[in-house]
Amino acid sequence: MNETEQKTTHFGYKTVAENDKASMVADVFHSVAAKYDVMNDLMSFGVHRLWKRQTIASSGVRKGHHVLDLAGGTGDLTAKFSQLVGETGQVVLGDINSSMLKVGREKLHNLGLVGNIDYVQMNAEMLPFPDNSFDVITIAFGLRNVTDKDKALRSMYRILKPGGRLLVLEFSKPEHELLSKAYDFYSFNLLPTMGKVVANDSESYKYLAESIRMHPDQDTLKAMMEDAGFEQTTYQNLTGGIVALHRGFKY
Repeated sequence: MNETEQKTTHFGYKTVAENDKASMVADVFHSVAAKYDVMNDLMSFGVHRLWKRQTIASSGVRKGHHVLDLAGGTGDLTAKFSQLVGETGQVVLGDINSSMLKVGREKLHNLGLVGNIDYVQMNAEMLPFPDNSFDVITIAFGLRNVTDKDKALRSMYRILKPGGRLLVLEFSKPEHELLSKAYDFYSFNLLPTMGKVVANDSESYKYLAESIRMHPDQDTLKAMMEDAGFEQTTYQNLTGGIVALHRGFKY
């Protein structure tokens, strides 16, 4: 490849310069931040709360733990982790997007959750922490937006403590063809319309639907985690595989 050529990646179904993707994803989340929680409830019919509850139940988080809620957005997981780790623990809500962090901070402050939560703007590919810093890392509905997922997984592995675990909650590949067809119809017809009506933004929700389809399937992501160094890697399909919860450990 000569110097004038640029590496490319996907932004939804579009092919874009690798260096441009982060800013394009940022524009999407700047646009949707204010309506993010409302749209999550509408898009998933509230089921995202059950997916996140399963993530928390699988985390093993307890008092005194240090937890990174990566791509933590508006802080649903951070809120629960803050209560679980107690005064002797710490939760970092990390997100690459300043608008999402602002909404998350305001939401958690309004819930009275202060004291053991830090807010850090960060890129998942280059996490700004020393080696062996966290007992648990979660990334919920964020990995598919990362440009270099392998680099991000290696970065997460580096900052986990030995014995620590990573949990990746992400949209995935439905297990049954009928469900897959119904899900496609919903994603590409109803979802952008819902985004237009509620958030006055159909394009961002069109991107979100496309980004889900471009994300690695369950077994591919499991292999990627293992390549990054994680052991005892497993996944659990939720809602027929529309979402999968991957778990891996660092030893």
